[in-house]
Amino acid sequence: MRVPFIDLKGQYAAIKSEIRGAMDEVCDDQQFIMGPKVRQLEHDIAQYCGARYAVGVSSGTDAILLALMALGIGPGDEVITTPYTFIATAGSIARIGAKPVFVDIDPARFIIDSKLIADRITERTRAILPVHLFGRCAEMESICALAAQYELAVIEDAAQAIGAEDECGRKAGCIGLLGCFSFYPTKNLGGFGDGGMVITNDPALATRLLALRNHGSSTKYLHPLLGGNFRLDELQAAILAVKLKRLDQWTEQRVTNAKRYDALFRKRGLERRIMLPEIPKNERHVFNQYVIRVPRRDELSHFLESRGIGHDIYYPVPLHLQACFEYLGYKEGDMPASEQAAREALALPIYPELTQPMLECVVDAVQAFHGR
Repeated sequence: MRVPFIDLKGQYAAIKSEIRGAMDEVCDDQQFIMGPKVRQLEHDIAQYCGARYAVGVSSGTDAILLALMALGIGPGDEVITTPYTFIATAGSIARIGAKPVFVDIDPARFIIDSKLIADRITERTRAILPVHLFGRCAEMESICALAAQYELAVIEDAAQAIGAEDECGRKAGCIGLLGCFSFYPTKNLGGFGDGGMVITNDPALATRLLALRNHGSSTKYLHPLLGGNFRLDELQAAILAVKLKRLDQWTEQRVTNAKRYDALFRKRGLERRIMLPEIPKNERHVFNQYVIRVPRRDELSHFLESRGIGHDIYYPVPLHLQACFEYLGYKEGDMPASEQAAREALALPIYPELTQPMLECVVDAVQAFHGR
């Protein structure tokens, strides 16, 4: 049995008529930019996350960029983040002229190690940008306490974590000052292209975000701020609204699949050969990815490929070792936990449409590799 890593066709088939109907409404209305579908989605996402304001934007990357711009962060400033994440996190910091300052991860959870942050704070630090990686919240209680102590902003990269909750029951994205989401097609809530959202409880920041996403303008042809074209398309908003109604149902199926994986791997004694992701009891992990750790990761990857088992590697080169950040002066060995994760992490299929036989097929292949 071949098992794809992601199956968007299966998801679409189940909601095709409703998606087409929503798209037809936009086509009939012929309002493709800044229309009622965007405003409704902003309202619905804010309500879902427990935030006062939400601003639809063109991508998850632009959500982070816009959040940094709204805070006036720029040249001479430093922003603390993790090196074990997608390039957009630190890339957005660098694009506005600020300096990314990397802090290593907690090796068991893949998230920034909050105990290491204080040592990297300087007089130039303006913000902390934790990443809720793979669908699990960073340690927001301690991060926010530290930020309050040093008067720093907290911007949450929640691109992979819509609907996730921390140990205090707070939704990802509305714990810090600003939260950033991505609606890239493979996300738990994915569109038919790029899209994103920034949420906040601060009315002044919300007003600033609305202007910055539209070339710094709140009144046509008047530009008190220098912004950009970061608008969310009306068609994307219409599609996302259909999917949002099913998000919790899909998320619960992802969690169920994670528990099934856990039971299958443990039943076969494979937890002694691979490190399984923790399924927290007091948090809501939404499993945008199900990531195991394997010492012989690349060998396993080739073996799974030969068996037709979809998988992916997040992230093979941590950001502090990327060529584009060479100017920061990091070297191999500076972030040992991130570097080890980059060598060992492997993501297995976790989407809601997976069947029990498909899950068993994936586990069979992992077991076959270790039994060779």
